[in-house]
Amino acid sequence: SETEKIPVMRGQWFIDGTWQPLEEEESNLIEQEHLNRFKGQQLQESFDMEVSKPVDGKEAIHSLKLSRNHVDWHSVDEVYLYSDATTSKIARTVTQKLGFSKASSSGTRLHRGYVEEATLEDKPPQTSHIVFVVHGIGQKMDQGRIIKNTAMMRDTARKVEEKYFSNLATHVEFLPVEWRSKLTLDGDTVDSITPDKVRGLRDMLNSSAMDIMYYTSPLYRDELVKGLQQELNRLYTLFCSRNPEFEEKGGKVSIVSHSLGCVITYDIMTGWNPVRLYEQLLQKEEEELEDRWMSYEEQRLLEELYLTKQRLREIEERLHGLKASTIAKPPVLKFKVENFFCMGSPLAVFLALRGIRPGNSGSQDHILPRTICNRLLNIFHPTDPVAYRLEPLILKHYSNISPVQIHWYNTANPLPYEHMKPSFLNPTKEPTSVPDSESASAAPSPTTSPVMVRRHYGESITNIGKASILGAASIGKGLGGMLFSRFGRSSTTPQTMETGKEGAEGEDKKASTVGTPPLPHSSSGFLEPTVELEHRIDFELREGLVESRYWSAVTSHTAYWSSLDIALFLLTFMYKQDQEETDKSNLDTI
Repeated sequence: SETEKIPVMRGQWFIDGTWQPLEEEESNLIEQEHLNRFKGQQLQESFDMEVSKPVDGKEAIHSLKLSRNHVDWHSVDEVYLYSDATTSKIARTVTQKLGFSKASSSGTRLHRGYVEEATLEDKPPQTSHIVFVVHGIGQKMDQGRIIKNTAMMRDTARKVEEKYFSNLATHVEFLPVEWRSKLTLDGDTVDSITPDKVRGLRDMLNSSAMDIMYYTSPLYRDELVKGLQQELNRLYTLFCSRNPEFEEKGGKVSIVSHSLGCVITYDIMTGWNPVRLYEQLLQKEEEELEDRWMSYEEQRLLEELYLTKQRLREIEERLHGLKASTIAKPPVLKFKVENFFCMGSPLAVFLALRGIRPGNSGSQDHILPRTICNRLLNIFHPTDPVAYRLEPLILKHYSNISPVQIHWYNTANPLPYEHMKPSFLNPTKEPTSVPDSESASAAPSPTTSPVMVRRHYGESITNIGKASILGAASIGKGLGGMLFSRFGRSSTTPQTMETGKEGAEGEDKKASTVGTPPLPHSSSGFLEPTVELEHRIDFELREGLVESRYWSAVTSHTAYWSSLDIALFLLTFMYKQDQEETDKSNLDTI
């Protein structure tokens, strides 16, 4: 709101004693007059002179009339401000007749510059990494929200920096990207067709969920893409103009996007356009036509159509060479994206509906080439209804592998993310049941080989408490395995879990596979070497101990901004290279 805005100004002239700055308008007028009259003249050598020493009997060599005051210069560094109010004039006349000087009786001494001189060390740490924070839907409803959310993320990151990265001379700066409010889109057409009943609810939906419909519209999609792309480039150019050393010293740029903002950011980076998808579909139809039997007349017409299309493409290419194309070119960013962090992202659904299917390689290039973005990371809360996983779009069997659990903020000595082994999302599945005695004997001892087993969302806290007390390991009984670290904070390695024992009779049945071949696995619960991702992409926040999943489903989509766990996660990846370089230099010194 308006009342929350705090003006930021540059102080030039200050009042003696209190060292409060003058009003900006008056200060600018005095500064301009001072430069016009005294530019090039020498100041007194010492700044630590007796600043409150009165000017007795010295005539003013220059004066400036302001609206309610006037300023007298007795020398280049002896400047006094006087009030022109009637009471002040009377008091000044009386005191002067009593023998007091004008300056000592009613003048306020001014100083150009603050009482303490700035030093070379008196500056914020150099910014080595900037993070653009991109909002999703709902910004029209609350235009200042992304600025508040970014401020929360920045403040949280500062706390993490002070605790874990205080030894580094650089820091990460978070910048909000507000791209929605400048767009006109349909104007007020949607508002004009909105019925009046439950108007408040309808207006809320128009200001939030409508953005998804705009983005799927061929008419307005380009406007949304260009709006975000232009704002990203504008902010980057502005930042570099104010920080000229950023690019020279190899400053890096990452993007944190939320919700629909992830999809738009992805499309900007990759230049994806629905027109390309339409062309691919037409090409597929042509190939299908060629494969089926057809009459001589159909063949002749098809060949004629093919030649006509080829001729049309040639003409279009020549036309593009003569003038700018009317078809929107893929948007280009002015910077390389180091890390692309998605939070509460529906990107996987959009990619799946565009025809992206799992491949045979574990490379991120399958969905986002490393030449465009060095690292893609997908962060989500387990109960966020808008968020989807990306890893199964690269390798299908990762749908049965647990997302990487994000460390608690206060976990001591956490295992580095790159050293975490993939673990099963569910206990081992076999097409046939195994006797309980066999599964019990095959289960490893909790003291010798900890088992990584995924928790089931349906388990109650009571059952989890029982299981953690009993500590019995049994991964062969379907619903028995639970991941306890989600409900308690480990002080050593949070990925070391106990396994649970079933308390209910109905859980004794063996889970069977449905259309998914069994994965190679070992008795420890970890995957044995097979085709794996080069880097993990899906990272999941841990649920709280007494968190209601139904309430969490409502709040989790907007709960990322102030999370200390997420702040530590982001900075861990962004500071990783700086830390490695620091460690290397320390080793060289040793």
